[in-house]
Amino acid sequence: MREVDVVGIRLELPSNQPVLILRDQNASRYLPLWIGTAEASAISLALDGVVPARPQTHDLLVNAIAQLGGQVSSVTVTELVEGTFFATLNFLNHDAISARPSDAIALAIRTSVPVFVTKEIMDYAGMDLAESDEFAIGDGPGGQDMSADELEKFRAFLDEIKPDDFS
Repeated sequence: MREVDVVGIRLELPSNQPVLILRDQNASRYLPLWIGTAEASAISLALDGVVPARPQTHDLLVNAIAQLGGQVSSVTVTELVEGTFFATLNFLNHDAISARPSDAIALAIRTSVPVFVTKEIMDYAGMDLAESDEFAIGDGPGGQDMSADELEKFRAFLDEIKPDDFS
């Protein structure tokens, strides 16, 4: 399995479809996942450290898991079936339950647990940007220290990819 960083959310134009970007920590590959607007909002709030006055759905689930004595240990993007990604929430007691990647990642961010992608999924659907002359990765964690030129090239790359590229 490959551990990934959640780089962030970007809207695909002109459809305004949110794209969740995961970056392989051990290589220059990115995995884009098209997600719903509500899930994008939940992930963005968690990435920004915003704590709502009342728990949102993902906060409620984190609280319920803890109250029931469970503890999420990691999240894994496990499958790609007919263009749809699948994930698991992995628990400290070695149990796992199926989840949408966007929901699983929203929980991972809230509980500060690692996110993994199977090697097979990353090999099949990951975009290796180091081999491209159009893009180079910054040195910062999660790609945060990209130069302005690198960031612009990455945005151009994202503008060109479509969900059908992975089906």
